[in-house]
Formats: sequence, structure tokens, C-alpha cells
Amino acid sequence: MKRFILTVGPSLMNTVKLNEIHNEKYIYRINGAHGSVRDIEEYILEIRRQVPGADILMDLPGNKVRTKDIEIPITLEKGKEFEIPCNNFNYQEFYKHLEPGMTAWANDSTFEFEVKKTDPEKITFLSKSEGALISNKGVHIRGIHDDIPFLFEKDRSLIDLANQYHLSFVGLSFVRKPENIIEVKNILDSNVEIISKVETLEAVENLNEILQEVKYILVDRGDLSTDIGIEKIPRYQKFIIQKALYYGVNVFLATQVLKNMEEKPIPTIAEIDDLYQIYTSGVYGVQMSEETAVGKYIKECINILEKMCDEVEKETLVL
Repeated sequence: MKRFILTVGPSLMNTVKLNEIHNEKYIYRINGAHGSVRDIEEYILEIRRQVPGADILMDLPGNKVRTKDIEIPITLEKGKEFEIPCNNFNYQEFYKHLEPGMTAWANDSTFEFEVKKTDPEKITFLSKSEGALISNKGVHIRGIHDDIPFLFEKDRSLIDLANQYHLSFVGLSFVRKPENIIEVKNILDSNVEIISKVETLEAVENLNEILQEVKYILVDRGDLSTDIGIEKIPRYQKFIIQKALYYGVNVFLATQVLKNMEEKPIPTIAEIDDLYQIYTSGVYGVQMSEETAVGKYIKECINILEKMCDEVEKETLVL
């Protein structure tokens, strides 16, 4: 295991300072989906204040349609219709790509809706779930992205920041074809490495071509599961890793690696087994998301990553 990506947030960087845990193998990830461009610039400056010279990953939000500016959570009742104004999406022309009968998944696929009606003012959905929908939650509909721009306005502003502050990495979200990567290469400084995220079915279908454009990919199991179905994740994960290794591309793996440790000081046995399988699969690194951004046990989480790394290395030496 070469590198660990640790997401900064209210927990890591504020509650736990970076200089308390820093190691040269750590890459500090800023989730560009959260906060304004100015907020994200402050994150860069704070990381640099705490650990000058740290490797920083700017993870672009990408063209994932998200809710925004929802001041009062929308109550979802199974079998009941509800409306979302078009200006409560980060892409106001979302309605143009929808047709009645389409299925939408929201909040990491925990909510399911059916599109009922659309117009330039609002979208009407039928909820098939119970809960509350809040701001900054993805709303995903399969098969509509061919006509949606790859880079939204915020992505371009964050690329400008990456260039300005000479960041180490930029993560490209919702890559579907090699042309998406080439588009970013044309505006990104050549000394900033691209990590192309594999989180769409199209990216898997175009994997050979994508792997020829980058040195790094990241398998985001959460968003990929929305596109292909959660039951297919183990098979697809194995295929993507093996294909990347064949091309000599470094692979990071993300999503719920140590989910239990957001709230508890130890992982589950299932998580430890998953971590072992990941480490022995040939991946270059893993990413901690909520585990470090908002988790309660950051140091314990990082300790588990390191201990498992040592354990796998000892096993390799013995064998």
C-alpha cells in the first residue's frame, strides 16, 4: 500500500490537526462538492498552514446533479408526489433531460423517485421512499448524460484554484469517455496529476481508452453502484483493478472502507476482511471519506489502515 487519501473536513483538520497525524504517504482530499469556491480556497490555505508542502487532492464535484439551497428539508412519503423547483438544482436545465416514467435515485441510492412532470419552473416526482431530502444530495437518472456538459461552472473554478496553488492532484468525477479527460488536460497545468474516477457504467465500458490517458484512477464504489446495481460491485471492482494493473495504472479504492469507524473506535470484522482483500488485490491506495471528514475516531481509523498494511507486508515476507 503506497498512499492513503484522507478527506479533510470538520473532524480532520479542525478537531484533529493534520500535523498530529501527518505522514508523507498521506494525500489530503478536499471534496469540491461541499462549500463555495471561496470556502474551498480556505481549505487549501489551512492545509498548507498546518502541513506546508502537503500533497492535496482537489476532488471536483463533476456533472452530478445535486439539490441546493433547500432551506427546509423536503418530507418524502411513499406513494406521495412532491415538487423540487428547478433553481434548487445545481444544474437548472436538468428538467430538459427528463421524461415522465424515468426513475431517479437520490442520496446515494437510499431514495427512489419516479418522474411525473417537468417544466422550466419545477420537477414533480412520485416518491417510492420515506425520509427527508436536503441540500447537496445527488439525484441520478441513468442514461441522460450524453447531452449534459462534463464540466459545470464550479468545476472550472476549482481547476483554476488547482492551477493557482499548484496542487498535486485533481480528481475527475463522472468520467465517461477519454474525451472528458482530454478536455481537462487542455485547461489543467501539466504538473497537476489527474485521478480519473471510475464511477459510471460508461467509464467501465471505455476503460481501455481511459487507462491510456492517466496514471491514476479511483474506483468509487458508491456512485458506481448507483449506475450498475450494488450486487455487481465485487465483480466490477475486480475487473477494473485487474485491467488497470495490466496497463500499469495506479488504482485507489473508495467508499465505506471503514464505515463503522465514523461512529465507533473499531471496525467490523467484515470491514477488516474487505480491507485485507483490497490490500492484497494490488491497489495503490485507499480513500477515507466520511471516516476522516466527519468521523469521531480519526486517529484510530488511520491506525487500522497502517496496522493492516504492516500485517499484509509481514505475510508477504513470510510467504
